[in-house]
Amino acid sequence: MISKIAMTLAGCGVLAGTAFASPFQGVFTDMVNYSDLGATYRLYAYLDAGARVDAVYGNATGELSITPGFDKSFYQNAAGGNTSQAINSAFFVFVPELEWDSYVSIGALYQNGDPFGSNNLNDIGIDWTSFEAGLGLQTDNGSWFVTPEDPQGEEVNGRVFLGQFTVVGGTGESTDDISGQLNLQGKDADGNTWTMIGAPINGFPAPGAIGLLAIVGLVGSSRRR
Repeated sequence: MISKIAMTLAGCGVLAGTAFASPFQGVFTDMVNYSDLGATYRLYAYLDAGARVDAVYGNATGELSITPGFDKSFYQNAAGGNTSQAINSAFFVFVPELEWDSYVSIGALYQNGDPFGSNNLNDIGIDWTSFEAGLGLQTDNGSWFVTPEDPQGEEVNGRVFLGQFTVVGGTGESTDDISGQLNLQGKDADGNTWTMIGAPINGFPAPGAIGLLAIVGLVGSSRRR
């Protein structure tokens, strides 16, 4: 039976056939701030020109996992949220620490869509409880996604923003501070659908990791604050 997640993604045009060649190059972090809160990293998918990301997900074929290093945690600000939809950049002047909250996204940095005109991010099936507590984000049954018509999925200077993570106790060495793996799906410059299963953070995809998006089930949806 087709799951509600698969039906949702299919309704948004995310499910489709797989391109023969993938524009995907890897998932890497970029440290953007270091303060008393910790080391702040932005996570990016690196792509060929003209490509895009439509979904980040975990399922039975490949679990999604984003975890802080040993004896570390992710900083979570009470005024923030799990996704960029909850990050109101207008509040930074009142709550400066909010700028370094940990959250996920596709393309858009904040609620206002910056650097795009809007933010149409959705999520389904993810239990955010552990992430909200500063621990790792894991799911084998959930996704955050945009539709192929949303400009925010498009690469900018060869990459697409996937999330921000401030590591409390972080050293500034990304391989020590954050690890995990993601499944991604998007389109290449010709409109062909590509999928990457088990892409490691700060690493290169294993040969044969490209395949069709596996069907995922629904255990429920949970939103923060």
